[in-house]
Amino acid sequence: MGRGRLSGPSKSSIRSSSISSSIGHPTALSSLDRKFAGQPYCQDRAASDCVAMDIPNSASHSPIAEPCAWQRLSIGESTAWTCELDGAQLDYIATALDGFAQSNQPWETADRTTLPLTGLGNLFARIRDELEEGSGLFRLRGLPVENYSLDQLKAFYLSFGDHVGQPVSQSVIGQRLMHIEDKGEKSKDYGVLDKEGSDEGFRSSRSRALSTGGLRFHTDRCDVVSLLCVRQARQGGHSKIASAVAIHNAMLERRPDLLSELFSAYPRSRFGGEVSDVSDYYMLPVFNLLDSKFTTHYSRTYIEASQENADVPQLRNTQNEALDLRAELANELCFEMTLQPGDIQLLNNHVIYHARDPYVDDASTGNKQLLLWLWLSMPNSRPLPDSYGVLFGPTEAGALRGGIWPPGKAYQLPLD
Repeated sequence: MGRGRLSGPSKSSIRSSSISSSIGHPTALSSLDRKFAGQPYCQDRAASDCVAMDIPNSASHSPIAEPCAWQRLSIGESTAWTCELDGAQLDYIATALDGFAQSNQPWETADRTTLPLTGLGNLFARIRDELEEGSGLFRLRGLPVENYSLDQLKAFYLSFGDHVGQPVSQSVIGQRLMHIEDKGEKSKDYGVLDKEGSDEGFRSSRSRALSTGGLRFHTDRCDVVSLLCVRQARQGGHSKIASAVAIHNAMLERRPDLLSELFSAYPRSRFGGEVSDVSDYYMLPVFNLLDSKFTTHYSRTYIEASQENADVPQLRNTQNEALDLRAELANELCFEMTLQPGDIQLLNNHVIYHARDPYVDDASTGNKQLLLWLWLSMPNSRPLPDSYGVLFGPTEAGALRGGIWPPGKAYQLPLD
């Protein structure tokens, strides 16, 4: 069973059927030195290609001993995943931005060629290694955001992403760099289902991200997700991160039967990111292993949205119980950080979950949260199970993959 356009009735109706295309700004996509040989986009894959058929039983699981299997205290004491920009590095960045400004190019064109960040190569290599072989996270601090315009910051960040990995599209109109900020009532343009007994309705993941509400632990549809903090909220909005591998190990110890459920296929809806209703869905496990490499992909919102479609397989009680325990352990084992202006956070989605506390803005004092958001495909990424092709397209290690693309334009860089 897999993704397909369904003809059956939906349990919920769409309150706002338009999925807005105005998050951030559309960007022209840079040329690649990494070429993708050309597989059919995951949206066109046959349903039979989208389901993981081999489900491990509880007897087959064992603890995973990797640097990314950290817990709250150990990661808080480690310095391997954090770095402060030094004076020489800040000078490199300032010089690069001055050169880019003199070229009179729009920020959307910034990449490793048009805005080369000379002198930061060792830093980029360290970031890539820590994300894939280490803790799975990195925080770079000290970018003086107050010294630059918003367009300059977006140019720098887009080029930064192109040096660390390859920014991929995050929307059906080809946006690579997006804003995370409160859109107020406009956030509902990104998908809200009418739901019986709820005045607010059921919000899509993207609608929730563009509000001041909290976000549950989840992953994004790419190898690495990154945020650059431009402005903080007046209160709240703390970032919470948890090791999915540590959660795996804790579940193995406490409830191996429920761990096995997370290796079974769960239905997920494409509501909000790609389509404006719950008719499209696919099947994918929460946990998976390939060549001894762990990977996860998870958002409970997409699973819950799938259950609003009467034709989608309904979750077993034990599947819901496994999701509840996963959430409980994420909160128990997580590490909390507050992103300061000038901080850049990078997370490996295959091993790290992230969440956000609710926040309060105060525009009158300038305390209105603004984060810049990138999705990156990584040259040193792990191989993914074939079942992940339904979301990532290519699954080979180091492949250009992931993202949400304009119809018929997957992995075509630059976009026409």
